[in-house]
Amino acid sequence: MMYLVLLLVSISFFFLSFYRSKRNLHMLQQNLYNENNRYLKWTFRNSSQFLSLDLVVIFLSIITTLLIRIDKESAIYPSFNTVAACGSLFVIFIIYLLLASNLKARMLNDQNKKPLVVTSRVKRLIFTTSVIYLVPIIMIILGNNFYLIVISVLLWLNPFVVFVANIINYPYERCVYYHFKRMAQSKLKSMQNLKIIGITGSYGKTSSKNILSDILNVKYNALPTPRNLNTYNGLIMTVNNHMDKFTDIFIAEMGAYVKGEIRGLCNLVHPKYGILTTIGTAHLESFGSEENIIQGKFELIESLPSDGFAVLNGDDPKQVNYNLKNKVKTIWIGIDNQEADVRATNIKCSNKGTTFDVVFKGGNDSYTFTTKLLGNHNVYNILAGIACGIEFGIDIEDLIHAVSGVRPVEHRLELKKLGNFYQIDDAYNSNPVGAKNACQVLGMMPGVKVVVTPGMIELGEKEDEYNKEFGRQIAEVADYAVLIGAKKTKPIYDGLLDKGFDKDKIVVLNDVRDAYPFVSSLVKRQEVYALFENDLPDTYNE
Repeated sequence: MMYLVLLLVSISFFFLSFYRSKRNLHMLQQNLYNENNRYLKWTFRNSSQFLSLDLVVIFLSIITTLLIRIDKESAIYPSFNTVAACGSLFVIFIIYLLLASNLKARMLNDQNKKPLVVTSRVKRLIFTTSVIYLVPIIMIILGNNFYLIVISVLLWLNPFVVFVANIINYPYERCVYYHFKRMAQSKLKSMQNLKIIGITGSYGKTSSKNILSDILNVKYNALPTPRNLNTYNGLIMTVNNHMDKFTDIFIAEMGAYVKGEIRGLCNLVHPKYGILTTIGTAHLESFGSEENIIQGKFELIESLPSDGFAVLNGDDPKQVNYNLKNKVKTIWIGIDNQEADVRATNIKCSNKGTTFDVVFKGGNDSYTFTTKLLGNHNVYNILAGIACGIEFGIDIEDLIHAVSGVRPVEHRLELKKLGNFYQIDDAYNSNPVGAKNACQVLGMMPGVKVVVTPGMIELGEKEDEYNKEFGRQIAEVADYAVLIGAKKTKPIYDGLLDKGFDKDKIVVLNDVRDAYPFVSSLVKRQEVYALFENDLPDTYNE
């Protein structure tokens, strides 16, 4: 009987360890394999996960272990101790089965923007994690009675088991990294005529990269980094796996969480051209200060060679007021700044897209551009693309044609018809500047206007302040506000009330999926436009 129940516990242990390890490996991957202690911070931020039924299992494991030892050492009532131990083990089996079933259901129900990618590195982590979980089996073989306690503790501390596996694998992963890094550097060195453009900024990097690629591809074969592969590994993978002899231009998106990372990326690919989008407060918590963010972003421009080419935003005071430490050819773009070298005027936005005129400093002519994209921030990105296009010898007529064909970027103010309402999907990583731009776009739309949001994150000490201001901005343009998560969105709620927004038109939900039927229910005679602003990364929970 004892062996049968132990077998059941082992099976439930296997399933629960599988699902927990998969989930925590997913979080480790999303947190860049604990770069800058991101995974550890996530683990401690979600410390409530340790207040679970695992504590009951640990207690029962201790009791069961004592009963088994007493049963072996005493001839008095051995059957009673055996029955009690079997009962305790059966309860452990039921708890593990329930925990595994609930976790499996949650994982199947989750809407992950970035699912776990089973790379070679993840496979190695799975192997190492499995080896760690073999410890209890070895203890059983050796006849050690404490294996039950070890099993329960290892399952309870699964996030740290995955963390330890990452540490164990680290030396090997560094060797793999340096091998592929040398391959990428050798490939870049062999392509003498390749033009390399670096793009960075606090916001808009991916949109700017994709827009620039669409514009330059009217004449050249431009290769942008896929998706948001903007780290060392991402650039190395792009060069090794996607670049070929037909590539004319490599557009490298460069992301950073701390000062010095952009310079390191520049040392890897050596861009001659650089675009700085907008400098704001994204990742303020990891950078430590706004000054560090500014200096960190300008590492791209200051890494360019003396014959390099830079595109800067003349409407961004942080860029205008920065004392650049090297001299490169600099083109300023802008909307409000009348001294900008490439300037957009007469901007008009509708549910069809955006039209605007472009004037060049020192010239008398203006040129009308049309794009499917929405918002002034996309106009800035297009201006940067036009500036680069002129530098690369593309005719203005070709640039007008290229801009008209620029594809909307997924989850970045992407307008689409969903059932009986229009969704403005701006779900990917909201920030104060992006949120303000999104509200402006919504304000230009006809009909009933709704904002659906869980708020903004990773803004350090000013997070509540920025979210409260976001609430005020929503109040100026929206008819309804749908807040996802009462705790996270409290500052937004306060900001709405500050502007006198009607309480009855504020809806608080726990799941963004519940917002869709609510928005659909608003459709009467007028069209409904719903801005979905930010969808928190899978690493954040309320």
